Amino acid sequence: MAIGHYDPRLILPEPKFEPDRRQAQSKSAPLPASVGSNVNPVRVASGDVIVVAHSDHFFTPDGAEGIRDAVAALESLDHVESVFWMDDAPPLNIFGLPEPILPGRNASATRFVDARERALNHPLVAGQLMSRDTKTLLLMVTIDWLFVTEDADATDRLRDVAAAAAAKVPGANISFAVTGEVPIRVSRASSTRSNERKYQAIGYSIALLIAFILFRGLSSVVIVALAPTMGVFWTLGLLHLIGLDDNPFNSVIVPVLLCMVGFTDGVHMMVQIRRHRADGMSAGDAAKRSIREVGLACWLTSLTTAIGFGSLALAHHETVREFGYCCVIGVLMTFVSVITVIPLACATPLGRRVHSGYGKNLIDKNLSRISVIIDFVLARPRSVSIIAIAATAVLSLITLQLRPDERLTSNLSAGSEATRALAQIDRDFGGMETAEVDISWDSSVAAGDPEIGQVADEVNEVLLSEPLIGNPLSIVNLIAALPGEGQTSARMSMLELLPPPLKQAYYRPVNNRAAVRFRLQDLGIAAYGEVFERIEVQLAEIESRHPRLNIKLDGGAVWRWKNLYQIVVDLALSLGTASLIIFGVLSVVYRSLRLGLISTVPNLFPLAMTGSLLWMVGMNLEIVSVCAFTVCLGIAVDDTIHFLTRYQEELSRGDDEAAAIRRAFIGVGTALVMTTIVLIVGFATALISDARDHRIFASMGILTIGSALFADLVFLPAMLVRFAKPKSSPND
Repeated sequence: MAIGHYDPRLILPEPKFEPDRRQAQSKSAPLPASVGSNVNPVRVASGDVIVVAHSDHFFTPDGAEGIRDAVAALESLDHVESVFWMDDAPPLNIFGLPEPILPGRNASATRFVDARERALNHPLVAGQLMSRDTKTLLLMVTIDWLFVTEDADATDRLRDVAAAAAAKVPGANISFAVTGEVPIRVSRASSTRSNERKYQAIGYSIALLIAFILFRGLSSVVIVALAPTMGVFWTLGLLHLIGLDDNPFNSVIVPVLLCMVGFTDGVHMMVQIRRHRADGMSAGDAAKRSIREVGLACWLTSLTTAIGFGSLALAHHETVREFGYCCVIGVLMTFVSVITVIPLACATPLGRRVHSGYGKNLIDKNLSRISVIIDFVLARPRSVSIIAIAATAVLSLITLQLRPDERLTSNLSAGSEATRALAQIDRDFGGMETAEVDISWDSSVAAGDPEIGQVADEVNEVLLSEPLIGNPLSIVNLIAALPGEGQTSARMSMLELLPPPLKQAYYRPVNNRAAVRFRLQDLGIAAYGEVFERIEVQLAEIESRHPRLNIKLDGGAVWRWKNLYQIVVDLALSLGTASLIIFGVLSVVYRSLRLGLISTVPNLFPLAMTGSLLWMVGMNLEIVSVCAFTVCLGIAVDDTIHFLTRYQEELSRGDDEAAAIRRAFIGVGTALVMTTIVLIVGFATALISDARDHRIFASMGILTIGSALFADLVFLPAMLVRFAKPKSSPND
């Protein structure tokens, strides 16, 4: 595992270079049907990297020279294949003469004013490559990956080179930032690497501090901390070895999660060892007896937690599946660490004083106060059981109202350059991501048929009526920019005057297709659900009036919207599968179908409570939520298992249900409260992350763990008294 952390290539062959799958797909995907193989169409929203340039002086001599120098500097880089920007927009004059938008430095002020107006009237410039206030330009950079040697080549170096070139022109005052598919991916990976050590250190430090306060003994703290530390070390080393170290959740969530899971089982083990040592047992005997007493419970908690994580393997989203695999590996590694490291360490000189301070910590001193809750519940088992079942059912129904959602920057730092530049594109251009309305027809419709222009006009009006749809671009805009007036349907023949690369990007009669493309902001795809629904209804109405043409809403964003239900399906499938397997495992281990059924309420209540709170505050069901729900199920069941294990042990001694529950609470109450405190504090460390996904995951973890303790101390005892054994008579 140490080699995995240091350099996996020492024992494994160096992997062959394989480009990112998404990038490879985008590079190798065939051109749309509306594009001919003999023409390279103009795509104003395409580029590996988007360099965002901002200035108040683009249409001045200094500004024009500064931005041209910046573009020239970018094009001079070996790893830059091309830069497409405002000056590269094809001309719209009927003679097709090349005429750059920006005039030369020595041009008159009048020419710069005219150039500004020409840019605002060019459909491929205004709202596409230049903001309508003329203060922001987009430089679409295509990378030659053969010459890329490091991440900075596709991010920081592009920005720095452009800024250095523009800075040589004193009056230009141009600022630059980079975003786009590649910078977003690089920013995500960079954030993952930088957060890995940071949050591990924070999590370990807080866990040690809390443990020291609770155990009141340095040796106990060190030994308990060894187990999760080794578990996390082994897990991350193995993930590096097998190539699962680039998952966005692994840097923060997996280490903190395993630290907390290992710490909770370690606390249960240490509480037992300390109790037996305080009773006079030797270190070795105390360790052996503790393994016999809580080893099964620790194994069950690890098994059920791994089942919860493993159910994520049923998801369709690759990130979710990989996260599930990583967590299963981590939980099993951590169990091995807990069951070996703690007993062995307690049997060494380090464990001579582990019982120091036993019975004097804050939890032990105040446990009698908490036991009042048990007495209150045991006096009213029927009422509390009814409340437990009803509350779980109602909250579950509320949780089912959550809507699925997904956004590009959900797991990026809100302050990262890629995120800030993308937000600027959202404001000034209507978004970076694009979708389209595809218009197609059969051979019965002639090329240049006025009906095609009429339909394009109507589609354009539909899109313009939606505030969240940004800058539709089609033959409507191209024809409107040509000399003359009139409806698009009456001027279809003028398309022949346009340069082929421009025309064929939006209209390809040889393939019987036309496209109306538009931009989308990174607001979360759920925000566009009702928008897309309205558009599809209106497109169907247009199609009904023009039966010879087919009209379809298409594009990556539309596909994600239509398939977002899969997130809900994945959640239901993973939770349902995990719940059934956990129920089966508990029923078999405890040899009681009743106990298996009883355990479902305190295990599902925390998830239902968390889901209901998400719905109440207006949040949606995202990829991170699916992961968090399944993870929380695996953790929430842990306390239930420890309580039930101790309950059966006490019941086997001949106690009645109430007495067995009281003794079980005394036996495991300290560990339950301790582990809950440690888990909540551990999850809270991820709240300071600057990534939105991490904060959501941490918040859900805190809510679930807190409500799980409540369910195990209130609902579980009541349901055990009420349902654990068949009643001898209806009045009992």
